Amino acid sequence: MRPSGRIFNELRKVTIETGFSHHAEGSALIRCGGTEVLCTASVEGKVPPFMRGQGEGWVTAEYGMLPRATHTRGDREAARGKQSGRTQEIQRLIGRSLRAVVDRKAMGEISITLDCDVLNADGGTRCASITGAYVALCLAFRKLQANRVLKAYPVLGQVAAVSCGIFKGNAVLDLDYAEDSAADADANFILTQGGGIVEIQATAEKSTFDDAAFAELLALARKGTAELFAAQKAILG
Repeated sequence: MRPSGRIFNELRKVTIETGFSHHAEGSALIRCGGTEVLCTASVEGKVPPFMRGQGEGWVTAEYGMLPRATHTRGDREAARGKQSGRTQEIQRLIGRSLRAVVDRKAMGEISITLDCDVLNADGGTRCASITGAYVALCLAFRKLQANRVLKAYPVLGQVAAVSCGIFKGNAVLDLDYAEDSAADADANFILTQGGGIVEIQATAEKSTFDDAAFAELLALARKGTAELFAAQKAILG
């Protein structure tokens, strides 16, 4: 039995609330069990200097955790004067994941920044950030279309992310903190609705795992992301 009482292939309860941020062009508050992330999409009418004159847009992300998102207070990274390596790695992952499903030529030379702020952390914050940021991004693009800034809708498909792991010798879907902190192995799968793989991050924590175990984790991730794609579609209409 898992600490949460879930069966091995069961996601935590997922809810997505849009319009949470009143000023952002798109926003989504995603809740995955005890993990809550506010994702906002902000539009700028320019691209970074390295992209100027190429006729393409840019999608990027920033990620952060509130000081009491975890069991003990963490220092604000702004107070330290620099971001941790973990923060930089996660926000780059979010940006890569979203760019994988965007036609940047159809954007023109505009930029969208996705800010993913973790309000409460109970495992899987990067995965929740990607899944929620996709919704915020779509809403921003819809607003740009409605305002005739964009002629074509530049989203090519859906992207979502979920964690899987080996806990007490069993492959399980969507690890919470209790499982993640004691897992034999854990992995993050970023997949598209069309079946594509954007990125897989897999690590053996206590012992190695074989091809059969990896295939089992991927199958669980396919099931989990199918449910997340359905949740995204339900909220976006």
